[in-house]
Amino acid sequence: MELAEGKQKFIESWGKLGSEWGVNRTMAQVHALLLVTPEALTTEEIMEQLSISRGNANMTLRDLIGWGLVEKEHRPGERKEYFFADKNTWNIARQVARERRKRELDPIIKILDELTKVQGNDNDPAFKTFNKSVTDINRLAKNVDKTLETMLKAEESWFWGSILKIFK
Repeated sequence: MELAEGKQKFIESWGKLGSEWGVNRTMAQVHALLLVTPEALTTEEIMEQLSISRGNANMTLRDLIGWGLVEKEHRPGERKEYFFADKNTWNIARQVARERRKRELDPIIKILDELTKVQGNDNDPAFKTFNKSVTDINRLAKNVDKTLETMLKAEESWFWGSILKIFK
């Protein structure tokens, strides 16, 4: 397989993986392109290489910047904007975890905390079932949150070493 074919296969696969994880396919493909390209790219270059519209490229780049996965740079004497992605996979994993935590886990923990305060009769089977389920899910969500917090603060070698110790 030649480099161009490998690059295209990676971009397509990253896009498919992204859509499996609930991320827009084009967003994942733009990120993949920037991951495997050594230099920063302009919007036009991204549009050309991925055959996407300007509006789609602009919206996708804005989303990737919002996720903290892509940065924009300006070059002296040029009007064009250039975009690049951090190529360090540990940094990428932590940034994705940070954003997913903020967008998904934090809101559900807030709701679960409210729901654990629902009043009811301890002899009522419906209340007992509701209370137990909400409390158990809340405990699990908070444990996931603690694990994410550890990951976000940790160096890669320490984190994976600690995880591997658990499975020994």
